[in-house]
Amino acid sequence: MGRFVTEMAQQIVVSLFDVTGNMVLPWAEAGFLCYCVDIQHPPGEHRQGNIIRVGADVREWLPPFGPVKILFAFPPCTHVAVSGARWFQDKGLGALIDSLELFDAAVRLAEWTKAPYMIENPVSTVSTYWRKPDYTFDPCDYGGHLSPPGDAYTKKTCLWTGNGFVMPKRRRVVPVDGSRMYHLSPSENRAALRSETPRAFARAVFGANCRRRNNSGRKLLRK
Repeated sequence: MGRFVTEMAQQIVVSLFDVTGNMVLPWAEAGFLCYCVDIQHPPGEHRQGNIIRVGADVREWLPPFGPVKILFAFPPCTHVAVSGARWFQDKGLGALIDSLELFDAAVRLAEWTKAPYMIENPVSTVSTYWRKPDYTFDPCDYGGHLSPPGDAYTKKTCLWTGNGFVMPKRRRVVPVDGSRMYHLSPSENRAALRSETPRAFARAVFGANCRRRNNSGRKLLRK
C-alpha cells in the first residue's frame, strides 16, 4: 500500500484498550503514527515502525500534541456484556462501576480530540447507562474486504460513533465458521482472542475514513 502525502506533520491515530494492533495496522502501513494504549502493554512507550504501544491506564493518558486523524476504543466488556448477565449480581457494583469508568474515559478522550471516533463493545448494559449504539455488525459482514475473503463468522458487535466517523460499506461473506469465538477452548489468551478486532472490518474502516479532509481542508493523496 502506498504512503499518504500531506503537507502537514505526520498525523496521529489513537486506539485505546488495544492489545493486538489489528485496528491500526492499515493506518500504520499508510504512514500514520499509531498509538495503541493498553495497561497490558509493558510500561512506557515501545515503537515498532509506525505503531507505538503504550503501557498505561487509559484514564490517566493523553495523546501527544498533534492532529488526531481518528480514534478507536475497545473498552473491556467483561462486567457489562449481556452474555454474562447471569453473573452480574455476584460481581457487585464495583465491577460495573469500573467498566463504566473505562468506557467513559474512551468517550471523554474522543470528545477531547474532536476526531472522528468509534467505540466498540458487544451487546451490553452500556445501552442502558448511556445510549443505544449507532451501528451493529457481525465480522462476516465485512469479510469481502480481505483478499482472499475471510472472517466468515458471527459475533454481534456494537459501535458508538461520532465526529464524522464513516461506517464502511458491507461486503458480506457466508458465515461458514458460525459463532467460533463463543466456542473457543479455555486458555490463558481466550479473552484476548475473543476481543481481537476482525482484520476485514479494520481494513474496511480504513478505506471508508482515510480520505477524509484534514484540518487544513486539503485531501490526503496517494503516491
